[in-house]
Amino acid sequence: MTNRLFDPSVAPAAVPEVNVRGPWSFLWWLVRARPWPLVLSALLGTAWMVPLALTPLVVGQAIDGAGQGGGAGDVVLWALVALGLGAVQALAGAGLIQAAVGAEAHAVSYSHRVLMRQVVRLGATLRGKARSGDVAASAAADVESIGQAFEVVGRTVGAVIAAALVTVALTVTSPLLGLAVLIGVPAAVLGIGPLLRPLQARDEAQREQMGIATSQAGDIVAGLRILRGIGGEARFAERFRRTSQQVRRAGESAGRMEAWLQAAGVLLPGLVTVGIVWFGAHLALNGAITAGELIAFYGASAFLTLPVSTATEAAETVSLARVAAGRICTLLCLEPDTVAPPHPEPLPPGPLSLTDPETGITARAGRLTVVVAPADRTGDLADRLTRPVRPDGIPPVLLGGVPLDRVDLAELRSRTLRSGPADPLFTGTVREELTAANPTRSPEALDRALWAADATDVVDALPGGLDAQLDEGGRTLSGGQRQRLVLARALLASPDALVLEDPTASVDAHTEARVAERVAALRTGRTTLVFSDSPLWRGVADHEIRLNPGPAPAHPDRPAGEPS
Repeated sequence: MTNRLFDPSVAPAAVPEVNVRGPWSFLWWLVRARPWPLVLSALLGTAWMVPLALTPLVVGQAIDGAGQGGGAGDVVLWALVALGLGAVQALAGAGLIQAAVGAEAHAVSYSHRVLMRQVVRLGATLRGKARSGDVAASAAADVESIGQAFEVVGRTVGAVIAAALVTVALTVTSPLLGLAVLIGVPAAVLGIGPLLRPLQARDEAQREQMGIATSQAGDIVAGLRILRGIGGEARFAERFRRTSQQVRRAGESAGRMEAWLQAAGVLLPGLVTVGIVWFGAHLALNGAITAGELIAFYGASAFLTLPVSTATEAAETVSLARVAAGRICTLLCLEPDTVAPPHPEPLPPGPLSLTDPETGITARAGRLTVVVAPADRTGDLADRLTRPVRPDGIPPVLLGGVPLDRVDLAELRSRTLRSGPADPLFTGTVREELTAANPTRSPEALDRALWAADATDVVDALPGGLDAQLDEGGRTLSGGQRQRLVLARALLASPDALVLEDPTASVDAHTEARVAERVAALRTGRTTLVFSDSPLWRGVADHEIRLNPGPAPAHPDRPAGEPS
């Protein structure tokens, strides 16, 4: 069974339906999505390996021809054959590199795209469903592991075909030596098998520790200023050091198993080569094979170490890819809290009212409403008013008279916006950050949004102004500067219904007064709901709602200033 992760209306044709039944299903989906790079890589890998396998046989024929009085002509002929094989191998090798990198790039690109689309699909619900470290590790280490598995496919196919060809040639020359190769080479490959399961288990443990460490590092960086303020920097640094040591120990454990795997990949085919050479020398002394055939057997048996080592590498990379694909499938199987309604109802044009029968909150269309609520409830209330998620038995929030869970998600996101103190700033220029919701907004609209958020001085103070680069999260800015830029971004989006959660919690009273008055003026004729207990916001509100502490419903909405 397949699982459609993305809305067909937004998913490009280049990314087909994805199969997340399990890691093998996901890897096979990547193969089917674009098989030609792998097919070309396999063909070129065969063209690269086969000449290398045939060269010892050609050299043996040349030696036998010269020893049996064939003359210089036979030697020159076989030399030209060897030269031709070398030329084919060189050309195929150059093409193989490009084809293998193309197959790797395909796997990495498609994996990245489905991951990023899933992150966008989950939206704000991702934080509660997966660790940020797991997402970051999947987008980096897991995708890279899958790409490496696709890169080795061409060489592995070529190695298998070349090994089979050499085995057939040796069997035709000497059935006894051919039988030895038929037994020895598979035995060497199978001898590696018992090491794969422990390697996979240790890789999974290392990957788990890496996800934990990445999450901790992200949390520490995001909250470094707060940690320093409360004197907790050293304590959290020590905690991260302990986690890092756990990652190191897990990596060392996986590395030891990889070392054993690599050692087995050298030792086992080496033993096969020694055995075949000893047996061949014994046959040559008895006159069963010629000197040229002995050299050919030696060269061919030495070549067989390459297919075995390639098979070892393939087994290791595929094992890592399976672990990585399993992690990616876990993320891709997450479901958002909001799903598109089967039969959406359109919203009315113009300003939209917001009505919550459960709490009594009502924001009239085109008016500014201030809600005074306990601080520990504002986040949940803002979520409830803007997300079409409701427990069974609780009446839905109405947006323009339409239940939120019946509104098309694309229309809901384009006409409503919730902005809060936890909203991040992303890396890029200030202009790109502010106009992310609508890059076509005019410079005048941008100036008005900055003026209303009292953020013009923030931009002017940056080197480069609107073209200045912001660090991740806006770490170089103060809390008040970040909050004003976030507010300017929300105002520039110009939604029909805007829900603001404590939009001026980090600024002083004079700045808050200017922001409240300017936002009220800029949003005239559009619905704005502000969660704040500041008298400055209450002073510019068209309506005020007070919620009692606890889960009790609110009082009906009333004109601003009316006692509760």
